Amino acid sequence: MANGTDSKTYKGDRSPCGPSRVLHVRKVPIEVSEAEVVSLGIPFGKVTNLLMLKGKNQAFIEMASEEAAITMVNYYTTATPHVRNQPVYIQYSNHRELKTDNLPNQGRAQAALQAVNAMHSGNMGLSGTATASDGGMMPGQSPVLRIIVENLYYPVSLEVLHQIFSKFGTVLKIITFTKNNQFQALLQYADPMNAHHAKMSLDGQNIYNGCCTLRVEFSKLTSLNVKYNNDKSRDFTRLDLPSGDGQPTMDPSMQTAFDFSPHHFGWNILGAPGIISSPYPGAAGFAPAIGFPQAGLSMQAMPGALGPLTIPSSAMTGRMTIHGMTPTTIHSVLLVSNLNPDSISPHELFILFGVYGDVHRVKILFNKKENALIQMADATQAQLAMSHLNGQRLYGKVIRVTISKHQTVQLPREGQEDQGLTKDFSGSPLHRFKKPGSKNFQNIFPPSATLHLSNIPPSTTDDFLKDLFASSGYTVKAFKFFQKDRKMALIQLGSVEEAIQALIVLHNHDLGENHHLRVSFSKSTI
Repeated sequence: MANGTDSKTYKGDRSPCGPSRVLHVRKVPIEVSEAEVVSLGIPFGKVTNLLMLKGKNQAFIEMASEEAAITMVNYYTTATPHVRNQPVYIQYSNHRELKTDNLPNQGRAQAALQAVNAMHSGNMGLSGTATASDGGMMPGQSPVLRIIVENLYYPVSLEVLHQIFSKFGTVLKIITFTKNNQFQALLQYADPMNAHHAKMSLDGQNIYNGCCTLRVEFSKLTSLNVKYNNDKSRDFTRLDLPSGDGQPTMDPSMQTAFDFSPHHFGWNILGAPGIISSPYPGAAGFAPAIGFPQAGLSMQAMPGALGPLTIPSSAMTGRMTIHGMTPTTIHSVLLVSNLNPDSISPHELFILFGVYGDVHRVKILFNKKENALIQMADATQAQLAMSHLNGQRLYGKVIRVTISKHQTVQLPREGQEDQGLTKDFSGSPLHRFKKPGSKNFQNIFPPSATLHLSNIPPSTTDDFLKDLFASSGYTVKAFKFFQKDRKMALIQLGSVEEAIQALIVLHNHDLGENHHLRVSFSKSTI
C-alpha cells in the first residue's frame, strides 16, 4: 500500500518488477503539473490514481488495467517520453495499487485526473484546478495536428516528421497522405499542450534549407484511428498492427528509420535555414527502431533559427546526434535485390536510378546476379532513389531497395574476372543532376504510367513518337505535345511497369538532327 506510513513509496522502486498497473515515474522536472503526468498515461487507457512526489522528482501513476500499463511501459521503453523537454523514465512499481486517501495535497491530483480523463472522453469542459496556467490543458484544443508540407523538393518521410515533432512531446500516431497534390499528415500527441507548443514553434519553418515548409494547424479530429503500421501510417502505441500490404508486421528490433538531409540546399543558398540542415560529409543520425527516434536531437541552438532543432553551421562537417545513438554515416550505396538476372544490366540500372540522382558505379553481384550495388553521388540521392523505387516492378519482379552497409562500390582488380558486371559511370554525360540548381531537381516524381518526353526535334510528329514506343513493345494509350512547346510531350503507356521499362530503353534514344530523347516520369496524366 502506498500511504503516508509506507516508507517504500518514498525510496523509489529499486529492482525491475513484474507487470503492475501502478507505474513509477522518475526524473520528473519539479515544475511539471499533475495534468502533464496524467497525460503520459491517457493514450493507453484510463488513469485511476496519481501520487506526485515533487521533492524527489518522482510520481506514481495507477492505470485502470494491467494491460494498459504493459502497453504503456512497452511503448515508453522504445520512445523515451519527454515532459517540458526533459526525459522521464517509467517502470513497473512493486505496489499493486495506490492508496492515497489520507495523504496531504491530493486535491490537485484528483482534480487533474478528473479533468484529463473527462477531456479524453470527449468532454472539453474542465473541472477542478487543472487550468491552462497550471500547465494543464487548453479548453477545446485538440491533441491532433494537421500538417501540410509545401515546396516538397525532397520527400519527407513519416520518420522525419516523428523526429521533428517528438521534440515537443510524445507522438502517439501519424498518418501521411497526398491531398490536392500536397503531402499532408495528421499527427496525434499524448497531450493537447504538446500540440499547442509544436504548432507555435513549427508553423512556417522549413525542414530543409529553402524547402519543405511546414504549415501546422489544429485538426478537427480529437483522435486518430490507425489500422496499419507501415511507411504511410503508424500507431506507436500498437506494435502489433499489420503492415497492410502482405508484408510481415514490423519487428521493432529489425527496422531502421532513416533521416536524411539534402545537401543541394546549402546553408546560405536558398531561403530560410531548415530545421534539419545538411551536415555533409558525415550525415544524419540513424534513428533507432521503427521510427522511434528518441525525442530531441542533441544540438546547440542557433541565433535566429529554430532553437534546439537547428544544426549550427559548425556542424556542417559534423553529425546529428540522436539521444542514445552514436552518430552514423548514411551511406550513398544502395543494395537492390530480387532483380531479374536474365534481363538486367549495369547500364539499365544506371538509367533507371539516374532518374533520382547521379549514379557513379553499378555492380551486379557475380555469384548472386539478382542482387546489385549502386553507388549514388550522395546519401540524399540514395535515399530518394530508395523511397521511389523500392517495391516497383522491373522485368516482372518486385525489386527491393535498401541502404547498403558498403561505403563505396569497388571496381574489379586488373585481370579479375567480372563478366562486365561492374561499371563506372562517374564520367557519364547522362547525369541529370550535375548542375547545381538544375530544374531537374524540381521534376523528380515517382514512377508512373505517364512519361514526360523532352528534347524532341521540331520536325518530329506524334505518329513517329507513338510508333517508336509501340515498336519497342509498349502499349500507347494516349499522347500529346505541350501546346506552348513542341519540344516536350506526354505519353501514357499500359502500366507503370511498362513505363519503367520504356524509360530504361528509350531515354537518350537518338532522334536525329543531333537530338537525343530525354525521358522522365510525369506527375500529370493525359
